[in-house]
Amino acid sequence: MGSFTFLSQQEFSCNNSSFDFSEGMENGFNGNNKKMSRKVSDDSLVNEENNGFKDLLSLLLDEEAKQEQEQHQWLTGFETFFEAEAKIEEINGFEMEEELGNSRKKRARKSGSIAGTSSTVSATSDNAGGGSGHQRRLWVKSRSKDWWEKCNHPDFPDEKFKRAFRMSKHTFDMVCEELEPAVMKKNTMLRDAIPVRQRVAVCIWRLATGEPLRMVSKQFGLGISTCHKLVLEVCTAIKTVLMPKYIQWPDENKIKQLKHEFESIAGIPNVCGSMYTTHIPIISPKTNVAAYFNKKHTERSQKTSYSVTLQGIIDSTGVFTDVCIGWPGSMSDEQVLSNSAFHQRATMGQLKDLWVVGGKMYPLMDWVLVPYTHQNLTWAQHAFNEKIYEIEKLGKEAFGRLKGRWAILQKRMDIKLQELPAVLGACCVLHNICEMKQEEMEGELKFEVFDDEVIAENNLRSMATAQARDSIAHNLLHHGVGGAP
Repeated sequence: MGSFTFLSQQEFSCNNSSFDFSEGMENGFNGNNKKMSRKVSDDSLVNEENNGFKDLLSLLLDEEAKQEQEQHQWLTGFETFFEAEAKIEEINGFEMEEELGNSRKKRARKSGSIAGTSSTVSATSDNAGGGSGHQRRLWVKSRSKDWWEKCNHPDFPDEKFKRAFRMSKHTFDMVCEELEPAVMKKNTMLRDAIPVRQRVAVCIWRLATGEPLRMVSKQFGLGISTCHKLVLEVCTAIKTVLMPKYIQWPDENKIKQLKHEFESIAGIPNVCGSMYTTHIPIISPKTNVAAYFNKKHTERSQKTSYSVTLQGIIDSTGVFTDVCIGWPGSMSDEQVLSNSAFHQRATMGQLKDLWVVGGKMYPLMDWVLVPYTHQNLTWAQHAFNEKIYEIEKLGKEAFGRLKGRWAILQKRMDIKLQELPAVLGACCVLHNICEMKQEEMEGELKFEVFDDEVIAENNLRSMATAQARDSIAHNLLHHGVGGAP
């Protein structure tokens, strides 16, 4: 198509006035006649061009008006279509809500209860034009708290309560009372805070059963994320508030008592504790995977396993007096001991003239007494090993009760590495409370600890210590008491 440029009438007249008249003067009359005829011809041409301009302008204006009319008709049709679609969607939504309500009622009549798993909340929704609204049904999932309300009732049998929480009501109340300042929350304008007893119960039931958070949520009628938060908060409070009170290294008077009790058990003098290290299975960590790979467990079961270690010193009653938590499962028991705070305190003289009895996976040290591991033992060495095993058995049995009470330690823990110390520490503290309160375990809960015991690479650290062990073995065989002259 061509390109059009429209000029004004003034611009058009100015262009014609620039004609050169000198040529007419030279040609005389003929020139004037030619001039007149040319002028007439130019005027007719201007008139024709003006008429053409008017026609073209009229056509363009008509075309523009036609386009505006078509656009208006299109917009009007689109609005009509949109309103029709909105009405259809509203009708379909209402029919779907009615159908959903009817199906809910049918299921409720079948089960005999309308409020089984869901509750209905009605709300009025007004139309855009201000007309009357229709009822909308909002389905909100309700969670039953019946089980916990039964357990929390004063008439609930103590036997059933102990089976669920691994401790009596009296011990549970004591734990709640001591944790109350740390875990209690205030009510808000939006909702009431979860009571302290329920908070502690969620945590202890999770540790005792090892059930996933989904089951904890269902059991207590709380959200999954809420249960996860409660478990971590209560475990952290136990580790912070109760651990310094219930896991303590014995003072001088208690040391004297322990020495007497261990000597009456095995005849070995100056023993203040039994040491053992176990592995706690975990899911594959996201970082530093190789460090947590449990090679020993894998060789036995031919299954990939990851773990963290838990080292403990146990007294004659099965109570933990020291724990070291969280070193990667690829480390040997000897390495865990060397990296523990207990090792640092012992090398600084805290265990002077005292023994801690350990298995063959530990080295013989100035304060660690272990069995003979070489072949062809003498009678004295064999008798000494039997006495060492009696003390070592106390530690193993304590760890068995620990894992038996708190089944979460038996399964692969789906807990973040940074959260493990609080959870494992809480299990050890609660174990000590149950042992001190003499909470008996049911036979079905007993758990046999089985950890691969690898002989320490550097089993002998000091010749003087080896001679002291030989002296104890000799006295046990000939005098029945390791400390006899």
